[in-house]
Amino acid sequence: MLFRLLLLIVLNAVIASSGLAATPATAPTILVYGDSLSAAYGIPRDQGWVALLQQHLESQGLPHRVANASISGETTSGGASRMKSVLEQYQPDIVLLELGANDGLRGLPLADIQRNLVAMIEASQAAKARVVLLGMKIPPNYGPHYTRQFAECYAMLAQRYHLPLVTFFLTGIAGRPELVLDDGLHPTAAAQPMILNTVWKVLQPELDRKPVKPSKR
Repeated sequence: MLFRLLLLIVLNAVIASSGLAATPATAPTILVYGDSLSAAYGIPRDQGWVALLQQHLESQGLPHRVANASISGETTSGGASRMKSVLEQYQPDIVLLELGANDGLRGLPLADIQRNLVAMIEASQAAKARVVLLGMKIPPNYGPHYTRQFAECYAMLAQRYHLPLVTFFLTGIAGRPELVLDDGLHPTAAAQPMILNTVWKVLQPELDRKPVKPSKR
């Protein structure tokens, strides 16, 4: 009996020191659903803005657990196709939806981009998760009309579905060579706190709202 008690004490100490106890299974889950911009492309994963978000939540004494289901190269079509299974896997309370940049850079039809974003928003809401939409802008490669309508798509969907909106995910970063990798697209590690700050301004009020579904058991 004494041996079992000592073993239990040791195991608890190991778990506590590893940080595994910091985010219990009942903690509210924030799902980051994006592309390479959220998958820490080209930099150590623990320096990406999603990892920094988890650290910031903990520093604020907030219980939320961050799950990152972002995939480099993901399009809105790919995101829409796997959305249901990801929602079932993580059962998030909040979804940070950051997709569309790859579609825009390829000049894909705006109607398709919008339809896919709608599918992901509605699937998230059907799963009783609140959606925060992370808006994107693209270079004018395909002309001013396409570029403008691409950016306006996010604002329109945010208004239609009453979503909190980050107007431009890369505010203060795009167009600054010192803050992007050699490819001219992906933010450096130094830019990640700026992304977190941009997202946090819109996300933080959502953390104070009552959950739209029962607590996880």
